[in-house]
Amino acid sequence: MDNSKWPARAILPVAQPGLKFIFITILITGMLFYFGWSIFAWISLAVTLFVCWFFRDPDREVPQEEKSLISPADGKVIIVEKQEKCEYFSDPCIKVSIFMNVFNVHVNRVPFDGKVQKVLYHPGKFMNASFDKASIHNERNAIIIKTAGDASFAVVQIAGLIARRIVNCAKEGEMLKKGDRYGMIQFGSRLDLYLPFDFDVAVSLGEKTKAGSTIIGYLK
Repeated sequence: MDNSKWPARAILPVAQPGLKFIFITILITGMLFYFGWSIFAWISLAVTLFVCWFFRDPDREVPQEEKSLISPADGKVIIVEKQEKCEYFSDPCIKVSIFMNVFNVHVNRVPFDGKVQKVLYHPGKFMNASFDKASIHNERNAIIIKTAGDASFAVVQIAGLIARRIVNCAKEGEMLKKGDRYGMIQFGSRLDLYLPFDFDVAVSLGEKTKAGSTIIGYLK
């Protein structure tokens, strides 16, 4: 897992962790054209364009509604359920899972203002992230955030079958602001939210979300 600090935005609208991949593919493409290997060069150029597109990092307008908690990821809601037991809290909670495919923006954003209480990294497997058991068995990184209103929630980045690199820049004790970029999962995966049991959910199964702009629901 990469836990370096998320740097300032680049001139180009791409996520900073992706710059090295973009530079590498550009370098390879340039070398292939230089040596006259045209077929491989054009294929490499297509790969370069895809990598640039994959690491896109668009600005989002963050909803300012009081108590609104926003989506940490682009993707599709695949789980909305109440749980009597939760890995990250002793109390019952509501779980909302968002599956990101390779075509989604993969930059993750902070769902709500608060202070990072814990950062919990778990090594694990790389099974399909759409499976519910991926929440338990896959490599994952959780940050537990406590709000000014004394509510706590967890947001968990889960690696998947293809996604094998979690980037998390949130540190314990750090104050986070709703909508801020804090990491990404490279090449598709999933985000789980563990929310207070009295959380007012505003999304449903199958709904598409956008990180930083879709309201998942409201804290009490």
